[in-house]
Amino acid sequence: MRPLRWFGVLFLILILAAAACAPGAAPTAAPTGPAAPASPTAAPATPAGGAPIRIGAPFNLTGGMASIDVPAANGARLAAEEINAAGGVLGRPIELLIRDTKTDPATAATVVTQLIEQDKVVAVIGFNDSDYVLAAGPICQRAGVPFITVGATSPRLPGQVGDMLFLAPFGDNVQAAVGAEFAFEKFGKTAYLLWDKGAEYTTVLAKYFKERFTELGGTIVLEDTYQSGDKDFSAQIAKVKALPQQPAFYYISALPDDVGTIVKQFRNAGINGPIVGGDGYDTPLLLQVAGPAAENVFFTTHSLLTADSPNERVRKFVAAYKQKYGTEPEAVFAALGYDTVYVLAEAIRRAGSTDGQAIKKALESIRDFPAVTGVINYSPQSHIPQKGVTVIEVKGGKFTLAAERVPQKVPAP
Repeated sequence: MRPLRWFGVLFLILILAAAACAPGAAPTAAPTGPAAPASPTAAPATPAGGAPIRIGAPFNLTGGMASIDVPAANGARLAAEEINAAGGVLGRPIELLIRDTKTDPATAATVVTQLIEQDKVVAVIGFNDSDYVLAAGPICQRAGVPFITVGATSPRLPGQVGDMLFLAPFGDNVQAAVGAEFAFEKFGKTAYLLWDKGAEYTTVLAKYFKERFTELGGTIVLEDTYQSGDKDFSAQIAKVKALPQQPAFYYISALPDDVGTIVKQFRNAGINGPIVGGDGYDTPLLLQVAGPAAENVFFTTHSLLTADSPNERVRKFVAAYKQKYGTEPEAVFAALGYDTVYVLAEAIRRAGSTDGQAIKKALESIRDFPAVTGVINYSPQSHIPQKGVTVIEVKGGKFTLAAERVPQKVPAP
């Protein structure tokens, strides 16, 4: 090659090198959205070597599940930002793609398909209700994409969806057993049982409660159902009031959007005994809708998030959440979202790869992972962590700690 041509090539190389070093050349994630996201957003990624690791985060940010899914999305976003500030994973930033599935299973399926096929996410985290996991999970399974549900608690889900699904929380059989044992000891041997017949979560929670309560020697004096979205519970209340003797307590398995309405109408009808339920009660809607009527309500959940908690991880999380969003966590699902991102990041780090099967195997290797909502253990045989259960009492218009328990016996899934 002649000298003049050599000079031209050298000049072109210098131009390309300068362009590569120009500001904005490195890949970055979309900017963060508002504290309570209501539209597709991504957690910001700090510059690091390599392209961002894309993680899908579908949540019901609007509709009936929003009171628990918005806090969960916020907690997940907070975790992603902390991880990125510490250098990311495998030297790469996390890009958390938060999407609104509008409390609609069909939308959930569509959004997850788009996250996998168009956005090329390496894993999915999200949802706090089993029906949405059942809509989206098979899509992840077919694509070989690991999926950790933030708050869906049916222990049947891994068997229904497949081996790419993991739960961040305990199973409903665990919390129902604690609810049954706690209420049997504290309130007595008779119970009324009401559940939403149209939801997987409420149906299986009621089933496990009944199984454990009757095994203890308790008696269900009356069983009844309702349909999610019902606003008038006078028919169910009339049956309760017609009982020759009121039960020791009332176990009501309900979704977040229904809890406050049911409690308020039962209290207004003069039914003042203890009402017991599951983690669907862990929503600001309970106090917002029921108000003073929520007194003497007890429910099982994943942790009590308070600034003065004896648990250091809880205190640190509550402080970090308040610093970012200006309020303490609205529901325990904020902590579950936070924990889920951290445990997924740990799995990617262990895998040394973003390959779906490698991440799955790494998740199955996790033991004694310290999280805000309890220690997380997985194995090839179990994709559901065995955690303790917190029992909360509504007292003085606040959520207060009633007990922390591990069930004596757990119904089979």
